[in-house]
Amino acid sequence: MSSSDPAAIKKSIRTYGIVGGLLLLFTVITVAVNQIHLASVALAITVALIIAIMKGSMVASIFMHLSHEKKWIYGALVLTVVFFIVLMMLPGLTVADSIGTTSPYTATAEHAAQKAEK
Repeated sequence: MSSSDPAAIKKSIRTYGIVGGLLLLFTVITVAVNQIHLASVALAITVALIIAIMKGSMVASIFMHLSHEKKWIYGALVLTVVFFIVLMMLPGLTVADSIGTTSPYTATAEHAAQKAEK
């Protein structure tokens, strides 16, 4: 079934309509939650983030067609993890860096040379 097939077009329009309706529903839920004034700020932020994640994932997967780009998404995720690991290792690597410092072996050799001169 090609993308110009009438059945595929009807299915796409139905999918867009359902997602549009769900986005409208989540917008109503957002306004309703705002009117409730939840007990704590942490709970309000948690609920707001859950609603935002739901709306954002629907927009990204359907309207931006990312549901068909699984290989690229997984590649970007792996690249993100690799860069995260490198960035977490950088402070440790800079602390372990010995450039510009005297090594204990050099210091011992210099100390022995000074003793030999005396």
